[in-house]
Amino acid sequence: MDSLWHYQFRIIMLGDSTVGKSSLLKRYTEGAFLDSINQTVGVDFYVQFVELEPGLRIKLQFWDTAGQERFRSVTRSYYRNSAGAVLMFDLTNQASFESIKEWHREVTETVKPFHVVFVLVGHKSDLVPQRQVERKEAEKLASSLGAKYIETSAKSNSNVDDAFQLLTLEIYEAVKAGMLSPNKDWDGVKSRLPPTEEPKVQNLGKQEKQKKCSC
Repeated sequence: MDSLWHYQFRIIMLGDSTVGKSSLLKRYTEGAFLDSINQTVGVDFYVQFVELEPGLRIKLQFWDTAGQERFRSVTRSYYRNSAGAVLMFDLTNQASFESIKEWHREVTETVKPFHVVFVLVGHKSDLVPQRQVERKEAEKLASSLGAKYIETSAKSNSNVDDAFQLLTLEIYEAVKAGMLSPNKDWDGVKSRLPPTEEPKVQNLGKQEKQKKCSC
């Protein structure tokens, strides 16, 4: 199965500890939800294959990062080789929402002058009574960051596939527009398409399910 892809996109999961990054990835890649899941230590890896359009298969490599400050230096080392980033906060935790700007700033400053595609995800949408962040507030932040916004719940499986499909499409559009391009010295985007089939590029930018891997 690994040989049957046309593009590979690397995506990093970012956000404070306990916002649900691992739960969302586990639901997406394995179709499973656990009420209790161990906190990520350092970085975990997941893979998913999607058919973005008929005949175009994408391999998604996910880096699930620890949100704790003591692991931040490890997390930063993965920024440069990411084509996309999921900025995630907990809809029931205002502080996690307020941290998003710092996560975004840290990534953009680290990867300059190159480009990362962001999507903002408000997680745990099933916990309606405990909600602390309103949709309009989150949409306003997303707009200021140049990102799309979506609300998800790993527990109820709400918008899980849609969130990752949204980001994958945004990365693909960035590749076609020349904002990102495959390069042997950068692992954010890889391509197995013949050169004649590659989208035209202008600037160099540095559902079968497969379980967690170490690739």
